[in-house]
Amino acid sequence: MLDHDLHLKILKKTLSSGGDYADIFVESKKVVIIHLEDNKIEKVITGVDSGAGIRLIYNGKSAYAYSNDLSEKSLLTAASEVCRAASGTNTDSVINLNTKIPSLSFDIRLFPENIPIEKKMSLVRKANTVARGFDHRIQQVSATYNDFIQKVQISTSDGTIIEDERVHTLAAIHVIASDDGIIQTGYELTGGLIGFELFDDVNIEELSLKAAKRVVMMLTARRAPGGRMPVVISSEAGGTMIHEAIGHGLEADLAQHGLSVFSRKTGQKIASPLITVIDDSTLSKKRGSFRFDDEGTSSQQTVLVENGILKSYLYDRLTALKDGVKSTGNGRRQSYQHRPIPRMTNTFIMPGTMSPEKIINSVEYGLFVKKMGGGQVNTVTGDFVFEVQEGYLINKGNRGEPVRGATLAGNGPDVLESIDMVGSDLGFAIGTCGKDAQGVPVSDGMPTIRIPEIVVGGAVV
Repeated sequence: MLDHDLHLKILKKTLSSGGDYADIFVESKKVVIIHLEDNKIEKVITGVDSGAGIRLIYNGKSAYAYSNDLSEKSLLTAASEVCRAASGTNTDSVINLNTKIPSLSFDIRLFPENIPIEKKMSLVRKANTVARGFDHRIQQVSATYNDFIQKVQISTSDGTIIEDERVHTLAAIHVIASDDGIIQTGYELTGGLIGFELFDDVNIEELSLKAAKRVVMMLTARRAPGGRMPVVISSEAGGTMIHEAIGHGLEADLAQHGLSVFSRKTGQKIASPLITVIDDSTLSKKRGSFRFDDEGTSSQQTVLVENGILKSYLYDRLTALKDGVKSTGNGRRQSYQHRPIPRMTNTFIMPGTMSPEKIINSVEYGLFVKKMGGGQVNTVTGDFVFEVQEGYLINKGNRGEPVRGATLAGNGPDVLESIDMVGSDLGFAIGTCGKDAQGVPVSDGMPTIRIPEIVVGGAVV
């Protein structure tokens, strides 16, 4: 980390040719990755990556430079390069840096760096053994353990400096099974802003067994029927749909450039009155949580949609300046090598009042989605396609036989408008969200919901 005097020198140099705002992001990240495949540990990666990024905002644009050399000479050189972008009159900025104290405390009980590497390796071995031992049709298992400790220091030309430490722990299990020419894949993930105590709450063998059971069950399931039908999406499915179908479209950079179906719709009805969407980086132990975003803005809860009405976009400092509003604390970056952009954190639909069982019971015939797979969305039109990793037919109000190969295709705004039942439960899934060649940790969630009609891709019946 850098001393305050050097931060001041760099900020002043960055603004020496003019500009509206400048900041410095200093990072030191210690990583452990253990990957097992083909019954053996294929790689163990450990290391520390450190560096700093310097940014200038001027005339609604930004210039950025970074270096893994934290010497004064190197960083002042980078600041000199950045300041050329403004091409204005030499100025002598007056900046007083005040330390901002976090309002949140995320307690870590077991720091991963204090856990022997052998104990971490034993987790992936256990996951592999349990999954392979479940059924002879399981052909391949890969298991990954990952932890990182990220220390950041951020200073801004508006006079703040923050320091923070973020501890993340993650485990992932991927299982492939095949039989009679049919191949099925499945995965389970667990993790968040948490230390090694994650595995006090999550049994790695049970997680692996869950993935194995699902993938073997799908081998013998019949093809999902295709057509338009009611769909109930369980809270266990995670919030993939809300993340893709609306979340990205509410990131302010996309909305400002007309690349979102929700552009210029603040104050308008965009969803059912039953739908309230929240982005909240303050939640304990969630993968998208933090005390400060990557621009030094305090974490917060942002109401994006309230009772169907669009209330706000997700802003970083640059997009907030353009719209004349405050940042919502969603300026995020993959590392010091990347400039911050608006990103989701923990994004979810608020629970309703209906029991999940009654929602299923309300459907005469349709599809119940227990776990979502991957998906993609066109943010300009809102059109999406999602895979269903685990699905069941609903027959006369009861969950029936499992089906495989289902997809959901529709339009985000249309689907959000049509949701007519929202459950009292809430479940989250985790992931790494990609955008502009950057990946950041996120979680997304939703209660059980009913979509009265949507296109289900499957077999022709």
